[in-house]
Amino acid sequence: MKLWGGRFEKATDAQANDFQSSIRFDQRMYRQDIKGSMAHAEMLGRQGIIPKEDSELIVKTLGEILADIEAGKVEFLVDAEDIHMNIEKILTDRIGEAGKRLHTGRSRNDQVALDVRMYTRDALTEIKTMTAELIETLLRLAEENLDTIMPGYTHLQKAQPITLAHHFMAYVNMLLRDMDRMSDCLRRTDVMPLGSGALAGTTYPLDREFVAEKLGFSAVTMNSLDGVSDRDFALEAMFDFSVIMTHLSRFCEELILWSSNEFRFVTMDDAYSTGSSIMPQKKNPDFAELIRGKTGRVYGDLTALLTVMKGLPLAYNKDMQEDKEALFDAIDTVRLCIPVFTKMTATMRINKENMYKGANGGFTNATDVADYLVRKGVPFRDAHAIVGHMVLTAERKGVGIDGLSLEELKACSPLIEEDIYGEISMETCVAGRTLIGGPAPSAVKKSIEAARAALEKLK
Repeated sequence: MKLWGGRFEKATDAQANDFQSSIRFDQRMYRQDIKGSMAHAEMLGRQGIIPKEDSELIVKTLGEILADIEAGKVEFLVDAEDIHMNIEKILTDRIGEAGKRLHTGRSRNDQVALDVRMYTRDALTEIKTMTAELIETLLRLAEENLDTIMPGYTHLQKAQPITLAHHFMAYVNMLLRDMDRMSDCLRRTDVMPLGSGALAGTTYPLDREFVAEKLGFSAVTMNSLDGVSDRDFALEAMFDFSVIMTHLSRFCEELILWSSNEFRFVTMDDAYSTGSSIMPQKKNPDFAELIRGKTGRVYGDLTALLTVMKGLPLAYNKDMQEDKEALFDAIDTVRLCIPVFTKMTATMRINKENMYKGANGGFTNATDVADYLVRKGVPFRDAHAIVGHMVLTAERKGVGIDGLSLEELKACSPLIEEDIYGEISMETCVAGRTLIGGPAPSAVKKSIEAARAALEKLK
C-alpha cells in the first residue's frame, strides 16, 4: 500500500503510477533527502515530539541507508513514487514502527522544497568553482598576450586594433558577473522551507532554526504558503546558467570563426577537434559547436519552468514536479560545458602573426588618423570626412593608409607631416589607449589586477 493510501479503496492504475512517479529523475537527491531527514529526526527527538531513542535510531539508520546507496546496494522502486517515499519505505522496512515517526510534522511539500533548495545550493557552489577555474585560465592567457595585437570588430567588420589580452578580459568580466549573480542566487536559495508543512505549518513545536543550522542554512522561510510553492531560486539559478551559456556560446562562435581558414587566428588542439568521415583534410571545432548548441538547451529548460510556474495558484501543485528535470538538465549541461571550454581554450595555439596581419588590414587605424588631425586643430567631423576620403583613395590603390605616400596624404590634408606614420602604427594605436578599461598593455595589467581581486572576493 502507498504511504498515503489510507483513504483509497483501489490501487493506482499501473500506467498512471508510472506516469506520475518521479523516482527516475529525483533519485539523484538522495543525499539531500537523507541529510534533511536526519536533521528533522534529530530535532523531533530534542523537542520531545518523538521518543529520543526513536530519533537516534532513525538518524543512525538513515546514515546506514546513505552508505548503502552510495555503495550501490539499494534499488529504488517506481511504486514508491519519489526519492522521499523510497527513503522512508527503506527506513520503515529496516526499523519498523520507529521509522514511521520520521514524517511527524512534515509534508512531502516542504520536504521536496528543502531537497531542491539543497541540491540547487550544492550545484551553484560547484558551478561557481568551475567558473572561477575558467576565469583563472583566461587571466593567465591574458597575461601571456598583453602585446598580442589583433583586430577588434563591430558588426563583424574590422574596427580598431586591440590586444588579445583585452579580448580575453572582456570575457573575464562577463564571467565575474556570472559568479556575482550566482552568489546572489545562493543567498536567496540559502533559506530553509522545512516546517512549512503541506501549506500551513504544523501544531508541533518544531525548532526550525535548529534544523536550519544543522543543514547549513542562513535563514528560514517566513511564510508557509510561499515556503512550499516558491521556485524563484530555481528559476534564478537557471537564468544565471543561461547567461553563463550565452557567454560561452559567444566565445565559442568567435573560436569557430578564428579557427577557420579565413581567419587562422587560432588552431584548436587535436584533443578538442574532430575530423570528417569523408574529407581527410578536415579539422572541425566540434566541441565549441556543441557548447554553442547546448546553450539553446539550457534556454529551453528555463523557459519550460517559467511556463510551468506562470499560472499556478498557491500553494503546492503537482505541476511543480516538472521543476526537477528542467533544473537538473540545466545543471548537468553547464557542468559538462564549462570544464570542456576551459581545457579547450587553455590548449589552443594562438597564431600571433595572423592576428597582427588581421589588425593591419581593414583600415583599423582610421580613427587614429582622424585623432591625429584633431590634435592639429581640425574639428572631429571635418577630420572624419578627410579620413573617409583618404580610405577611399587607399582602397582604390589596394593599400592601407600607411601605404599612401606623404604627398598623397598631404593631398587629403596639408596638416599631415612625416610623423603620421609612427602615430598610426598598430603598436602606437594600441599603446595610446591607456584609459581605465582600454586595450593598452598598461591598462590591461590594471584590469587583470582588478579582476583577480574581484575573483578572490567571489570565491
